[in-house]
Amino acid sequence: MPMQLNVGDIVKLKKKHPCGGYDWEILRVGADFRIKCTTCERQIWLPRREVERRITKIVSHALSEQDDNDANN
Repeated sequence: MPMQLNVGDIVKLKKKHPCGGYDWEILRVGADFRIKCTTCERQIWLPRREVERRITKIVSHALSEQDDNDANN
């Protein structure tokens, strides 16, 4: 079963990027993910399977629209 990942989530990957950063922001989800290094802003495309295999932890979850609506009510 696929991991519950959303656009805007920040994840930590197993191997560091050449710039030295471990944290990545998810920009697009689906069969392929577009992720951006939070240190150098480099963007890469990876298959879902690769991203899920490389994640060690989810650093922060993005605030969804439903959470915003619940907070406003």
